[in-house]
Amino acid sequence: MTNHSEAAGPLDPHESVRPDGPARHPGEPVHRADGPAPHPGDSFDEPVVTLRTPAELADALPYLLGFTPEESIVLIALHGERGRFGGRVRLGVPERAEDWPCVAEQLAQCLVGGCERRGARPDGVVAFLCQDPVGAETGQQVVERLRPLAQVLRTACGRLDVPVFEVVCISQGRFWTYCCPDTRCCPPEGIPLLSPGTSVLAAAATYMGVQAGATQSEIRGRLTPWQTAAATDQERALDAAGLELLPRMLRDADRDAEGGAERDADQDADQGTDHGADPGESCAEGGSVAAETLDLARRIMARLDAAPPASGTLEADNRDDELIAHDEAAALIIGLQIPTTRDRAAEWMEGDEGPPALRLWRALSRRCVGAYAEYAAAPLALAGWVAWSLGDLAEGQEALAMALSADSRYAFALLINHACNDDMDPESIRRCLRRKREAHDGASPRRRRRRRSSRSAPGASPASGGPGKGPQNRRRITRRAARDS
Repeated sequence: MTNHSEAAGPLDPHESVRPDGPARHPGEPVHRADGPAPHPGDSFDEPVVTLRTPAELADALPYLLGFTPEESIVLIALHGERGRFGGRVRLGVPERAEDWPCVAEQLAQCLVGGCERRGARPDGVVAFLCQDPVGAETGQQVVERLRPLAQVLRTACGRLDVPVFEVVCISQGRFWTYCCPDTRCCPPEGIPLLSPGTSVLAAAATYMGVQAGATQSEIRGRLTPWQTAAATDQERALDAAGLELLPRMLRDADRDAEGGAERDADQDADQGTDHGADPGESCAEGGSVAAETLDLARRIMARLDAAPPASGTLEADNRDDELIAHDEAAALIIGLQIPTTRDRAAEWMEGDEGPPALRLWRALSRRCVGAYAEYAAAPLALAGWVAWSLGDLAEGQEALAMALSADSRYAFALLINHACNDDMDPESIRRCLRRKREAHDGASPRRRRRRRSSRSAPGASPASGGPGKGPQNRRRITRRAARDS
């Protein structure tokens, strides 16, 4: 679930943009009782935009969410007599209609509960259903198919004593309202959306230096695995990397376990000496897979950072893909399956490290092709975290949603996604990661433990899965063993 707070998104709607009470239909006059007093936050220095129609509300969505929603349910809270925009929540439209009542209850509780935690219970809600037709379906058929969903949303909010003033369906570049039965102002064929950039809100946003974000499909396109011929070569490289790295990862885990037992014994003998292991200790040892993974990631980040700029997002992503070899991407994807290695990589979240790290995690997400789709949970979760840390909440939440689609139990993505939905300040997480980085960067040298050979004997790889096992099973074993290690 995507929960956007009052301060989320590139445009702060709390003061400068608001609908004039409940949404009105085209041509309907604005009714005011002697003109409401100005809101205390109003200022002559900021534009105040009044939205009167569902079309103007629909035009406002990209500015309120930070991206153009697709296949989405969006609820926006309204506050006060003048209907100031407040919190907003978004969730994909469930495919199964039997899931709609449960989802509607969760969305309503999330919106109202989030507003109450911020100290302002909403006085009303505006809801949007955004979905394009599938196959031969028309926009009007989409509206009718989603009508029960609109009703359960109104019912769910009503149970919380928060009325839904308007429910708008957006499909195929047109909008329909479920709350007006008058076909003269709301015809069955719908009403065309305003041309992008022509509304009063677009003008106000331009004045404030704000641009509407990308669409959901554009954000996801930068994180979606390749569907090109190169995917075959990348999958072969992932197979080879798994066979080569998994035995070493298991040996690293065994060595760390043995070292942990030795440290426990030392602590029993001498309680006054701190022999505790730093979570990244194995990363500091030159031959470990973790150390090699982080070193390779740093070198590729420097390579990406030194590349000349590209003109657009597609060109930039293609340039980044060309700068990373198949075997390099495969080694990083396999290495990041170790949670402690991923946690160390999450420390590259700000300053000069943040942008190239985000580019790297995007590129690795695109390389999790074929049978390695589940491996994308790690780079997608890192991309979501770094995007959020750098201030791009929209990409952050989309990346985290994709990570949980790849692996619904991936703990790192679950934790970061929960923090986003609860409107946490990412600085609290950054502080924690900074402390960890300072701890392992300044840790005293550890006693070297005896190292075994870092290479497995030919034909003895545990990752092969044994006779008659096949590549699909081997890939599952590889990721499970990496995660357990």
